[in-house]
Amino acid sequence: MAALVLPAGILVVLLLVAPMLLLFRISLNQFSPTEMMVEATTAANYLQAVRDPYYRQVLLTTLAVATGSTLLTLGLGFPAAYWLARMQGRAKSIFTILTIFPLLVGNVVRAAGWLALLGNGGAINAALLGLGIIAAPLPLLYNTGAVVAGIVAVVLPYMILTLSAVIEGIPRQAEEAASNLGAKPLTVFRRVVLPLALPGVVAGCVLVFVLCMNTYASAVLLGGPQFKMMAPAVYDQFVRGNNWPFGAALAFILLGFTLVLTVLGSAVLGRRYRR
Repeated sequence: MAALVLPAGILVVLLLVAPMLLLFRISLNQFSPTEMMVEATTAANYLQAVRDPYYRQVLLTTLAVATGSTLLTLGLGFPAAYWLARMQGRAKSIFTILTIFPLLVGNVVRAAGWLALLGNGGAINAALLGLGIIAAPLPLLYNTGAVVAGIVAVVLPYMILTLSAVIEGIPRQAEEAASNLGAKPLTVFRRVVLPLALPGVVAGCVLVFVLCMNTYASAVLLGGPQFKMMAPAVYDQFVRGNNWPFGAALAFILLGFTLVLTVLGSAVLGRRYRR
């Protein structure tokens, strides 16, 4: 068994652990405008990121957008997942493929589609202007709502597929028994379906939250230059500012918050499931 796991373990170390260790070492260096990076061992980059109100606000914005997008994705994905899980035959295969199909399109292409839909000359504003409902285009782009819509569109298939796989394992007889005992549909969902589907809720929320915390294309293209999240901020430090140590520190701060919040959320939901 160890021999079978060894190749995958070596690959993970080479492609994931080693680059992360190198990035952490870079985050401890100092930035120099003339030399770009001076070798050192200092936590100044982390302290600067924590003390700077600008980057604190960027982190709070990222957390708020990721949390809101995750909850909205869960609310939209659960009914679709339940419907997909209870389907049978050829129709289920067709709708499963249709759910997976958006994952074949790149995030940048999907964000460009939202630009065509939400822009001042986009489909929504054009339709509202044509119907005479509005006199001027609505500012649908370059705000939090546009970013959340773009993120949810990207991560929704992951939530649906994760939840449907768990809901398929819930026996129909359990729901039917609750209904026969007089439980209303909402009670059946709250007392039977949701508790049994909670492992899928945990897995789906963890996966979606990690993706939302690290979103880039939707934040840049749909949020505009004034809307800042952590992933674009890391990119700006590496590419535009050439400040690799500070960019690496921001990357590890983003990674740390994502891991901590993911573990805490999983622990809370897991404890509720055990109860």
